[in-house]
Amino acid sequence: MEEEKKGSTSGFWRWAIASVLFRLILVFFPKNLHLSSRPEVSTPLTSLRRLSEGYWLKQSSMSPYAGSMYHGSPLLLSILGPLTALRIEGQPEHLLCGLFFILADIVNAMLIRATGQCLQMAYSQRLKALDLVKLSAASGTIQSGNLAALVYLWNPFTIVACVGLSTSPVENLATILSLYGACTGLVPLAAFGWVIATHMSLYPAILIVPVILLLGYGPDAPPRKVFLQKEYKNGGQSNVQVIFSWRQLVHFVFWSIIWGTYVLVLCGISVKQYAGLQEMIRRTYGFILTVEDLSPNIGVLWYFFAEVFDFFRSFFFIVFHMNILFMILPLAIRLKHRPAFLAFVYIAITATFKSYPSVGDSALYFGLLALFANELAGRY
Repeated sequence: MEEEKKGSTSGFWRWAIASVLFRLILVFFPKNLHLSSRPEVSTPLTSLRRLSEGYWLKQSSMSPYAGSMYHGSPLLLSILGPLTALRIEGQPEHLLCGLFFILADIVNAMLIRATGQCLQMAYSQRLKALDLVKLSAASGTIQSGNLAALVYLWNPFTIVACVGLSTSPVENLATILSLYGACTGLVPLAAFGWVIATHMSLYPAILIVPVILLLGYGPDAPPRKVFLQKEYKNGGQSNVQVIFSWRQLVHFVFWSIIWGTYVLVLCGISVKQYAGLQEMIRRTYGFILTVEDLSPNIGVLWYFFAEVFDFFRSFFFIVFHMNILFMILPLAIRLKHRPAFLAFVYIAITATFKSYPSVGDSALYFGLLALFANELAGRY
């Protein structure tokens, strides 16, 4: 068993390194790919070209939100903006940004792998408590963490988003960081990831439900009826208890307020001389909610609002956005014992119905889907 595990680990690292080398080749020798101009890769929110334009405006003592080019986070502008201005003679344009996105993909994969290992350990402990270890061993298990990380690294959507210089890898990093922190019980990290993810693209705000469930109940567990059956067989006595930790919830709210305040202060300082936070909120979150840019993308909203009469726009704005909100409670009730899977479902839904989706959003939920390979194969 140990030799098999070592072989699996060495195989994982070989494939992971190969995926990084493949990205480096595409970044250093892009030739005529022109992926950054594809609507499937770059949206008004994730386009590095728009970010570069926003940084140029800021360096020219103008608001980065002047005109209609940049609609992203001022913090992301401060981090990636200087990299867009740097040029290395004889090398492709935006090479440093490409290397930064490769690094983000590597970190994402490692966090997904660690999350999968945490979930698999939790599954094993639950099965042991239910005296189902022999059954699990007989059916065999897949190292879902390794599989999910490789699926993420080798997913064509992930590679295209990285090489196409989309900021999606950075947004995905914040989301995965939140899930990893919640699975491992690191409340400050979970709150930080959730705040940053929400700040950058708004839609991850609904992940507060699975994150709280992960912190309160711990990683995914079998349905409650399984515990009730176990108690019945033991004559009403069982050492398996599922108790929600309100202390973790209070800590999460506390850290979310701290990180949220910190982000708002930094944003306020960054845009203080350009009409302040009110302008930033209108140009970022307002832009997302009102779907101002109707340029083609892989979503459905741009086409619908390009055809609908202006008289009905406000009504359908509410309908489309409420469509996501209406799914939150029913799914939370049904999947509260599987908060990690609930997070995957939420991410998949938002990637489908968000205003400006891209292949980077699909890459994230395809990678997370592999975390549940054992359940999908009927091994748990």
